Amino acid sequence: MNRTRRLRKSEGIRRLVKENNLTVDDLIYPLFIEEGENIEKEIVSMPGIFRFSLDRISKELDEVVALNIPAVLLFGIPSEKDEEGTETWNDNGIMQQAVRFIKKNYPSLYVITDVCFCEYTSHGHCGIIHDNDVDNDATLINLAKQTISHAKAGVDMVAPSGMMDGTIATMREALDASGFPNIPIMGYSVKYASAFYGPFRDAADSAPTFGDRRTYQMDPSNRLEGHREASFDDEEGADILMVKPALSYLDIIRDLKEDFDRPIACYNVSGEYAMVKAAAEKGWIDGERVMMESLLSMKRAGADIIITYFAKEVAKVLLKK
Repeated sequence: MNRTRRLRKSEGIRRLVKENNLTVDDLIYPLFIEEGENIEKEIVSMPGIFRFSLDRISKELDEVVALNIPAVLLFGIPSEKDEEGTETWNDNGIMQQAVRFIKKNYPSLYVITDVCFCEYTSHGHCGIIHDNDVDNDATLINLAKQTISHAKAGVDMVAPSGMMDGTIATMREALDASGFPNIPIMGYSVKYASAFYGPFRDAADSAPTFGDRRTYQMDPSNRLEGHREASFDDEEGADILMVKPALSYLDIIRDLKEDFDRPIACYNVSGEYAMVKAAAEKGWIDGERVMMESLLSMKRAGADIIITYFAKEVAKVLLKK
């Protein structure tokens, strides 16, 4: 008789034959930085996650560094918005200030910026609006401006999330032409128009004031289209390919891992985080075990990098072990 249980008999043998391990080196921690002073505001739909002004963020960054989390992904919330999101390329904007602050005071942290417009536009969409839709090519012009402004501030990596066609090529050309050929790009290569983003829109004040984002984000029913999107980013020079959301799209993570010779990232998004927190608060699940199991499934599917609001909690669990 085949007895597969022989290799499950003790903790020692289970450790020896374990196929996948989740480590702190896999993690990127998102941070929401709001323009202003004395701001430390918990996001109601994301317990444990806060919006900080720069004068209140040091305690959070101290903890991130102490937990040895290697990287942060920054989202800026400006005090002023307009139709085009012009604050995104303001060299003294909140994102640019945050990059300079972190690089100066926390030089060991790898700083990645979200490159998009939805937090900065008065209408909440990811670019310039013409005829009630985002104008792809007009948006690319502004995207290049935003990218260069982040590069001048000292960012380590840029991550465009708007799903405009030609994004990676535009950003790569702009970076190279402006003397920043060594800044890598993490593409939001396969980003679905998902219902799991709801809490993020509370966090970043980025809900669209009309319509939705289905003309530029992907239909959740489509798998082959995801491969095409990743192929375009790969061809245009993305250094890392990302799938977003993560938990409902493990098959897409696996597809990319098998077909592309680049690091694969996934984004464990706000709704995935909030559901675990809510169920754990009710006592319906063991929140810590579900957190670890969920993230391990992303690793097992093929993710090399996991962007997650659980990063600090995961790091603490791993330290205990």
